[in-house]
Amino acid sequence: MKKLHILFSLLTILTLALAACSSTNLSGAAQNTTSVSTQAASLTTSSSANTQATGGSAAQTEVAPVGGNAPSGAAPGNPPPGTGGGAQNADQGLATASGAYTHSGGSQIVTDQTYTATAQDQSGVYVTGGSLILNNVSVQTSGSTSSDENSSFFGLNAGVLATNGASLSMNSGSITTSGAGANGAFATGSGTQASLSNVTITASGDGGHGVMATQGGSMTLDNVNMTTSGAHSAPIATDRGGGVITASGGTLNTSGQDSPCYYSTGTLDITNSTCNAAGSEIAVIEGANTILLKKTTAVSSVADKWGVMIYQSFSGDAQGSDGIFTMSGGSLSYTANGPLFYVTNTTAHITLNSVIVSAASGVLLKAAGNDRWGGSGSNGGLANMVADGQTLNGSFVVDAISSLSLSLQNSSSLTGAINAENNAKIANLTLDASSMWVVTADSYLTSLSDPAITAGSVPNITGNGHTVYYNLAACPALNGQTYTLAGGGTLTPIS
Repeated sequence: MKKLHILFSLLTILTLALAACSSTNLSGAAQNTTSVSTQAASLTTSSSANTQATGGSAAQTEVAPVGGNAPSGAAPGNPPPGTGGGAQNADQGLATASGAYTHSGGSQIVTDQTYTATAQDQSGVYVTGGSLILNNVSVQTSGSTSSDENSSFFGLNAGVLATNGASLSMNSGSITTSGAGANGAFATGSGTQASLSNVTITASGDGGHGVMATQGGSMTLDNVNMTTSGAHSAPIATDRGGGVITASGGTLNTSGQDSPCYYSTGTLDITNSTCNAAGSEIAVIEGANTILLKKTTAVSSVADKWGVMIYQSFSGDAQGSDGIFTMSGGSLSYTANGPLFYVTNTTAHITLNSVIVSAASGVLLKAAGNDRWGGSGSNGGLANMVADGQTLNGSFVVDAISSLSLSLQNSSSLTGAINAENNAKIANLTLDASSMWVVTADSYLTSLSDPAITAGSVPNITGNGHTVYYNLAACPALNGQTYTLAGGGTLTPIS
């Protein structure tokens, strides 16, 4: 998704806040986005040399939800607890790194080769500088890492590792890793670029992600298929220091615990992807970071979780508190018993445009505190959702320390209830004249903004005999009146 689209979402949210009849607004930090940029590497033929990095050991871990709320080791997609000692930079984190093939400078093209690594902390291909092109190369590693944190933060023990501003291009071929902490392909450090096309990645160890970018590294993927089966092993992920991954095509299959298809502490821009998550969420955003999905088919089937989680752990892996999830086209489905979206201890900005969404639980979004993150009583979720040309079926659940701002625009529709339990700190709804709400249970709003409201009636809200309550003090534009809803039911003030 382009930077312009993110700016449009910002302006939309600001406009809705100004237009709402409520004087009560959702609080939180200003939306912070990271623009997506990719650079093509120009690679020529030259010689290569064998080198080895220098440095030290590990860093901190974080806790994650299992069974909905209980902690288990690391955050979704991130490393399991390790033996860490506080790695501060790549030199320290890659102290013990080596490669079956190491490229340190100049430009090189390698074709039709197989690289096998069996030792601890050994990559199949290790690029510490210069430019390297791999054509139809097979990489196989079986060694485990000496530090889970250094593997996740700096790429220690990855099948293919690029660092220190290097350029790596891999065309066709495969990467297979089986050791603990053995990520498939990894780009770390500002200026480091990796490009993979028509590559198959299989990672089976605990903490073995498919691809990762950290510390400002970037990666471009074209038709890369990935299978991960270990715990804490998201196929596409960023970690400490953030990174940018742009992907087009490819099928992601993940079955391990806490292993969503997409885990972002940076920017993930994904098009025409297929995600099958059997052990975790579809996607997780931590901190002020971004996931953009276009024409993507994504499903999670694991019980007692959620489809998409947006949160802040304050572990130090991600800064800020404004997570951005934008999806256009495709489908998003959670087939188990939790909400499709879960927002906790952060502010979430969610935009859906022409997406087929499905929540088997009947709950589209839940914003709530979770005592695993933040201080009890101040760790609620602030959820801002914009439905643009979108059909929604399901309810919105908000607890007493959390808030919801929902906008239906451009012929969007919602069939469901909003804050039926009357618990929400704030629950604001904005409809344009072309959009509609079919109410399935009594609902409680802080404010309602709807230009279709006429004297005594609301033609674009179908009540089905239910009552929609609005806050009298927060919504003076409705004059404290009771309005008739289409299909029976009323819009009624409550003090």
